Amino acid sequence: MSPSLDQLAILLYPPAHDIRVERVPIPRIEHPDDAIVKVKLAGLCGSDLHLYRGTERIAEPCVCGHEFVGEVVELGSSFRSMAHDRPPLYSILKVGDKVISPFTVSCGECHFCRVGFTCRCVDSRLFGTSNTPGGQAQYVRVPKAGGTLYRLDEILAVYAGQELGVQHSIPKLAESSLLLLCDNLPTGVFAAFQALNHPKTLPMMTSQLYPHSSTVVTLEGTQASSLLRPQDVTLLIAVIGLGPVGVCACISLLDILYAKGLDFKLVAVDPIEARRNKVASIYSKVSREHERGYLEVTSIENSKRAVSEWSNGVGCNVVLEAVGNSSALSLAYELVRPFGCITSVGVHSNSAVPFTGQELYDKNVSLDFGRCPVRAMFPMALDLLVRRQDIFGDIGGEVSLVDKVVGFDEAVTMYQEFDKGKCGKVLFDPWK
Repeated sequence: MSPSLDQLAILLYPPAHDIRVERVPIPRIEHPDDAIVKVKLAGLCGSDLHLYRGTERIAEPCVCGHEFVGEVVELGSSFRSMAHDRPPLYSILKVGDKVISPFTVSCGECHFCRVGFTCRCVDSRLFGTSNTPGGQAQYVRVPKAGGTLYRLDEILAVYAGQELGVQHSIPKLAESSLLLLCDNLPTGVFAAFQALNHPKTLPMMTSQLYPHSSTVVTLEGTQASSLLRPQDVTLLIAVIGLGPVGVCACISLLDILYAKGLDFKLVAVDPIEARRNKVASIYSKVSREHERGYLEVTSIENSKRAVSEWSNGVGCNVVLEAVGNSSALSLAYELVRPFGCITSVGVHSNSAVPFTGQELYDKNVSLDFGRCPVRAMFPMALDLLVRRQDIFGDIGGEVSLVDKVVGFDEAVTMYQEFDKGKCGKVLFDPWK
């Protein structure tokens, strides 16, 4: 631990748009389950903008940021060898270990954590809020650290199928890309996973009539799958919002659909031309070895035309909403077909949804809302990260997700530019 008693951190002052870099006390162990992490990199996420814009209210200044990777510098007394009946990390995490933190706290011990719904842990807390200071600082306190953190060496060794000592077998990953495992990439993978596993999507995934497409029950009788035409089983998917999460959702969808050898049409929607161009470049890169499937990037204004032309006026099987406002939900409802589904991973405020129960009923539309359980999705996200380092491992390139790495001295400018869509994913180096 640094001998200094304070640290640099990025703070948001209420009510909105007031970012300051100030010296604040270095956090200390407050509970035996705590860990103190020296932050190597912290991310600026689209969800941070809800606090920045004041759509999510805070009553007092708070340290920003819910994405961070770093090194453990202090541990509470719960961390000891042979910590019985606790998550394994309590027995193996040591000072000096490099760690990745999901954006929410999870105990690893309650019902929700045990079944994989870690984002709804009974002790869940979001980093970067008033009661849980965030990672845009030089140091951060991690509550319930044994159920929250990932130890980097361990997860890479498990991924490589090797013992921890076989270091040459562990894939080399760009340090900047690890930050994407905190939120953006698992959330994008989560959105794709939820959409493609939905009962209303399975007929297209399996080329089986509904409800024979079910993976839960086996139905007897004639399925009459011969009645299906190619256009019936061609998936039409829209992704609304091409910020970091939306881009990750597009990449995940392409990866899964190519692996399954399915026919698909993907419409990627965003009002900002630079974001559309980024996704078009990514698609050009990842589609080179694949003949099936199409992706079209489009503005909001042209999205309905694109979906109508591709579907003969029927609409999308599924719409992924990665923005978090009523306008995006309204567009999702307009684009989705009858008996389709809307999967929303955008962070919404307390505004009412822009459609009625009758409208949902009359169109048989399913709504799937909510926060990503990062720990559950982590293995899938890590696998994609390793295989697509050509996208996730680069900085500032034509197809790279990370736009730049800056010091805290540029925090005010970066928040302003990110808020206006003038830059892509920004990482902060607290020591730069």
